[in-house]
Amino acid sequence: MIGYFLLFLENISPLKFYMEKLTDKFIWKSLKEGDLKAFSVLFESYYPQLHDYGLKISKNEALTEDTLQDFFLYIYDHRENLSDLETIAPYLFTSYKRFLLKVMKKNAKLKHTDFSDEVLIDLKFTPEELLTNQETESFKNKNLANLLNKLPKRQKEAVYLKYYSGLKAKEISEVMGINYQSVVNTLHKAINSLKEEISIIKLFKL
Repeated sequence: MIGYFLLFLENISPLKFYMEKLTDKFIWKSLKEGDLKAFSVLFESYYPQLHDYGLKISKNEALTEDTLQDFFLYIYDHRENLSDLETIAPYLFTSYKRFLLKVMKKNAKLKHTDFSDEVLIDLKFTPEELLTNQETESFKNKNLANLLNKLPKRQKEAVYLKYYSGLKAKEISEVMGINYQSVVNTLHKAINSLKEEISIIKLFKL
């Protein structure tokens, strides 16, 4: 399978600059028509983001890599049955999360453990990733990772998708399966909570 997968990726680098100028709609349409160039650009553009997101959910590097490769192969193999898209990111994040959770639930059943999506999705932040993300410059603090990890699960996922995956509120609503206003409210609560906690830390110099 790995050899078959790598065959798709041979033409990535020379095409990236050209394909990046094209719209999501065109790239997706080209993919559906079997264009390997479009598939290669899709893979290179979204693999890193989906990998990081999947790793946050699974907390298992091997499982994340295996399921993500299987996911991209599934998309290409079933390209003719895919719906038309205006924007690609929400579909990929939503579909891969569903794909990954399905595998995790299957593995859990083999271990005689029953997990719901709510139990499985509990993202954790690390100090290292916080220090390299521009969106968190004002929050650079050794305690920030701990503060983020104290947020409710839904708030953590929304914050991650917004500030680390770069998704818009409308796109996050599709990925998380909640309406737009709920996303806005969730992010607002999370940011306010972080600001309050950071103010307390600075006040007491913790």
